Amino acid sequence: MTPEVTAVVPTHDRAGLLRTTLRTILWQRDVAMEVLVVDDGSSDHTAAVVERLGDPRVRLLRHDAPRGVSTARNRGASEARGEWLAFCDDDDLWAPDKLARQVAAAKEAGRTWAYGGAVHVSLDLRVLSVKLPPSPRDLVRALPGWSLMPGGSSNVILRREAFDAAGGWDPSLINLADWDLWARLTREGPPACARAPLVGYRIHPGNASADTGLILREAEVLDGRYGARLDRGKLHHYLAWVYLRSGRRRAAVSHLARAAARGQMSGVARTLTMLGGRRVARWIPALGPREKAPHSAWRVEAETWLASLREAYLATA
Repeated sequence: MTPEVTAVVPTHDRAGLLRTTLRTILWQRDVAMEVLVVDDGSSDHTAAVVERLGDPRVRLLRHDAPRGVSTARNRGASEARGEWLAFCDDDDLWAPDKLARQVAAAKEAGRTWAYGGAVHVSLDLRVLSVKLPPSPRDLVRALPGWSLMPGGSSNVILRREAFDAAGGWDPSLINLADWDLWARLTREGPPACARAPLVGYRIHPGNASADTGLILREAEVLDGRYGARLDRGKLHHYLAWVYLRSGRRRAAVSHLARAAARGQMSGVARTLTMLGGRRVARWIPALGPREKAPHSAWRVEAETWLASLREAYLATA
């Protein structure tokens, strides 16, 4: 049977993380799918992880030497048989109804691509933070100067013809390759949105987003590429959060100052207020920041499917 969706998973030397990622891809409900794992020159036991799955829906493609994550994604797309393409990084997680809900949202809206919401997740599979997704209108309006897409490359599904028309992933980009692709997809029309926490973005020391120097270099490449200037205020605000996650507060303060100088005063003020509230909460929990109702509901929904994943993982550990 021809699959409705092909999930493409590029990977390089992350066998430990890959195992859990593939579990969440293979537990997708109500959708016929195949999974193409593209091993981009790994030197660990990636192949053994895939083989132990014993699932006929999974195929392993291998590069003898690393060619880059965007080239690996393009390789998977070139061998895909599905009507829809979905990409998942080897450290991210999917809710069990992720693909079905996004396909349904795209078909209902008559769109060729769709996205959902995301949560940040710890290595022990618990929600760290929640951020609701923007509307399709706001997402398109921000591009190409800034990408509001939650969950990065692991979020979007798109029809194969839309991917081909957009030109695929730019092999010269790594961290901002998704931003670049979304900018080109908007030329074909806006996406649909499945408003639910469908992607878990795992936070760990090896996150590609921690390479702030690479982000800045690639941002220079995108600046003006599609006729719009880069929103540097939002870029510095984002980099401040990257530094805060890794505990590098001095660098975070520097980027917050740059963000404020470039028009992000209100956003920086909210960040400082939030950080102040967290500090107070360490001493007096009742006075800490309260999560808004929509965020709280999303946290509960995401924790529900993550709890199922924790149970399944422990059962086979």
